Formats: sequence, C-alpha cells, structure tokens
Amino acid sequence: MTDSLTFSALKEKQRAIRAGFPETMGLRVHRSISWIGRAEACGDDHDARFIFLWIAFNAAYADEREFQWVAPGERAAIVDYFGKLVARDEERRVYKALWQRFSGPVRMLMENRFVFNPFWQHQNGIDGFEDWEERFRTSSRSFAQAFQAGDSVRVLSFVFDRLYVLRNQLVHGGSTWNSGVNRAQVRDGAAILGFLLPVFVDLMMDNPNEDWGRPFYPVVE
Repeated sequence: MTDSLTFSALKEKQRAIRAGFPETMGLRVHRSISWIGRAEACGDDHDARFIFLWIAFNAAYADEREFQWVAPGERAAIVDYFGKLVARDEERRVYKALWQRFSGPVRMLMENRFVFNPFWQHQNGIDGFEDWEERFRTSSRSFAQAFQAGDSVRVLSFVFDRLYVLRNQLVHGGSTWNSGVNRAQVRDGAAILGFLLPVFVDLMMDNPNEDWGRPFYPVVE
C-alpha cells in the first residue's frame, strides 16, 4: 500500500477544487485538513497526535452525540457516514488499510479490555455492567464475524467505538501524558487515525455533492 496522504497533498488538492464545493462540505474539509496538518507536526508525541486527529474526525463527521448515547451497530449517523465513504472508495483504500496494513493493530485494539466502555462502567461501580466480560466476548465475536465477512462499515464502527474510549481517557484526564501504561494503544490508535482520516477527507473531496451533513458549529458573523 502507498503511504498516508500528507497534509500538503490534501491542501493542494483542496485549493485546486474547492470552488466547486458546497459551503457546508467545504467548511468540514477545510477544518479537518487543518487539524490533520497540526497532527502531522506532532512527531512522536502520540498522545497529541491522537487528539488532533480525533478533532479532524469530528470536523469531517461532526456528530459527537452518536458516540455518547447509542450502542455500537445502532448508530445511524456514523454507520451512514462510513457507508458513504466505503461505497465511494473505488480503490478500496479503507478495506486495504483495515485488512492489510493495520490488521494487527486493529485486532489488538479489539482484544484490549481497557478500551471497552462496559469494563470501565463496571470498574466505576455503575449498576448493570457486572456482565461486562460476556459483553466483551459478544463484541469480539461480532467484530470477528464482520472482519471475516469483509464488512468495512461494521469494522469501522467497532474500531471507532474502541478509539472513542481511548479518546475519553486522554481528553478527560484519565491518562498520564506519555504514560507507559497505555502506550501501545495510543500509538496504534494514532497510526490508524493518521492513515484513515486523510483517506476519509480525500474521498469527501472526490464526492463533494454527497450529503455530508451540516457542521454543528458553522461560521457565524
């Protein structure tokens, strides 16, 4: 596979064709590329890189509520977003990233209970999560079925569900900067996002007239 798209390549493409972008889609892409560029400047600071890339994802997708309230596989908006991307990914860049380039890190992520939300709900004494281990096994089986079936949309949904827990640990102060405790998952998470986000934005620019939704925070004069 080729290396990830760079900030400069994305910016150059955006400048060349942005006159044809609908306003809302153009704003999403503009914001997302800016954060991809900031993430690129982080070097080996995987914590910062992960956070900036998650901001880039929110800029492109922008419906944080989907992650907070709805169970994996039932998030209509995120599944719809991933579905649009995969359907228009004629070169199967997303598929190749998940099944070839990052298959090891993705599997490690799915086998890690520390990025499984019900585990932390149970650890914090919240009722109803005593069965977190069974939920974990069920989730792992469902992921394995989606992976074996080559279902990119479902696999993306599972992966981003785990990455969201990692995001919460970092953003809400549940982790120490540059900690050795969660180094592998932060490093792998940043690598996965660092490859996928530029592909997502590139696909959006190739399909500007698709309904990518309205930014939650538009520019207001």
